[in-house]
Amino acid sequence: MSASVLAIGLDEIEQAAQFIHRTVSPTPQYPWPKLRARAGCTVWVKHENHTPTGAFKVRGGLLYLDRLLHAMPEVRGIVSATRGNHGQSISFAAARAGVAATIYVPRGNSPDQNSAMAAFGATVIEFGKDFDEAKHEAQRAAAAQSLHLVPSFHRDLVVGVASYGLELFRAAPVLDTVYVGVGMGSGICSLITVRDLLGLRTQIVGVGAVGAPATCRSFAAGRVLTTPSAHTFADGIATREPNADAIEVICAGAARFVEVSDDAIAEAMRIYFDDTHQIAEGAGAAPLAALLLERQRMANKNVAVILSGGNIERARLLQVLGGRTPAPP
Repeated sequence: MSASVLAIGLDEIEQAAQFIHRTVSPTPQYPWPKLRARAGCTVWVKHENHTPTGAFKVRGGLLYLDRLLHAMPEVRGIVSATRGNHGQSISFAAARAGVAATIYVPRGNSPDQNSAMAAFGATVIEFGKDFDEAKHEAQRAAAAQSLHLVPSFHRDLVVGVASYGLELFRAAPVLDTVYVGVGMGSGICSLITVRDLLGLRTQIVGVGAVGAPATCRSFAAGRVLTTPSAHTFADGIATREPNADAIEVICAGAARFVEVSDDAIAEAMRIYFDDTHQIAEGAGAAPLAALLLERQRMANKNVAVILSGGNIERARLLQVLGGRTPAPP
């Protein structure tokens, strides 16, 4: 499934953006001067940490639920799985739509993420050692209880999330490169789609964690490859079972994939705080870590990094700001 096979048109994304902006204001993108001095290039930060859920996923959740209820108004309950941001998105949208939401998370998941989903009214159930085990249990529960399963990757999620790419590409001068963290793929696939629809030549670079290499290996192989573990504290990019449709889009439209260490991610989180006074979660800081790794390659270019979210609990943030790298859960 290339970006064109997703069959998403610019008019559809613009209409989706208008719908989303009724609830989520366009987020800013700033070219931070201290990041320019540090990286040796213009660095636009797309602040998806400035949404009602603190992350970009809310855009896709709103559109998915709206389209679902127009197509299936009889739906009274939904089920999904998450490490946090996708679950917050679905919980937020479900609460606005008056639909009951059950969200499966792995054991030991962030208590802050769990409480945020519960605050939106979702039932949060811990199951399994990681996201993928929680995902399989959500699938089983949805089938057993005749509830609608909301996947982590879907065309409607991509269309909704594409609103942030539309905002970025239209607000910033022509970008040479955009770095974006990759979990299940809606963020990078939406950027590729908008880039192509606008006829831009901007390179899209996917970013993953060294300890969670499934997506990077899949990109290199041109097909889905799974791994037995996803060992990183950056939970938004901790997946070991990539989505086949997402991998096809990424392979067709991404320039390359960069893996960064957890130490580099933690350092990028500290840099965000020092240079912009922004709080970035691990997955949100990974694109900046990748840019800094490639600073010589990006010298004097016009670059953007997607700060995809700022949802990190205080204890872990204090570890990072104290100069340490948190252990994976």
